[in-house]
Amino acid sequence: MIDENFICENCHKEVNELGYTARDHCPYCLYSKHVDINPGDRNNPCKGLLKPIDIEKFKDTYKIIYKCEKCGELHKNIMANDDDFDLIIELSKK
Repeated sequence: MIDENFICENCHKEVNELGYTARDHCPYCLYSKHVDINPGDRNNPCKGLLKPIDIEKFKDTYKIIYKCEKCGELHKNIMANDDDFDLIIELSKK
């Protein structure tokens, strides 16, 4: 599993590694990149931007639902502790 710093391709902010699991999306704009086949493996050849489109309840947290802007595939990531919760709330209103 790879947990690494990156520059968000959507908002262009610097994002630090998460520290407790693989960082899989930007905490500032919630966008992700279609890079994993299995969590943290970085083996997906698509590399399209994953746009956050919805939220679903998952155990005691939430999953962000994404649609890849390149291939159209739907993808889900668990919310991170440092995500902008105001954006999570906005997604839940859709």
